[in-house]
Amino acid sequence: MSDKLSININIADRLYPLKVDRMDEEGVRKAAKIINEKVSQYKQKYASKDLQDCLAMTTLQFAIEKFDTEKRIDDSPLVDELEVINDFLTEFLEKEN
Repeated sequence: MSDKLSININIADRLYPLKVDRMDEEGVRKAAKIINEKVSQYKQKYASKDLQDCLAMTTLQFAIEKFDTEKRIDDSPLVDELEVINDFLTEFLEKEN
């Protein structure tokens, strides 16, 4: 039995048929809802803009948020700590042999 589910997602008044894992369906539907809400906000704020402009601004907003999130998640201290632990364990094991 396939874990794929055929669904239709509406984004900016267009239907997109998708095949998604059953466990991802809720997330995909929530993502589409968020996109539609952002597009609607841009349509209300900039009534003179067409739908393509609203979609472009929504995409840009999500990309900026993604980059900001990636900047905040700095794993270099963790990597440094793991290197120290690795060096310690390597020295310990070398002494034991």
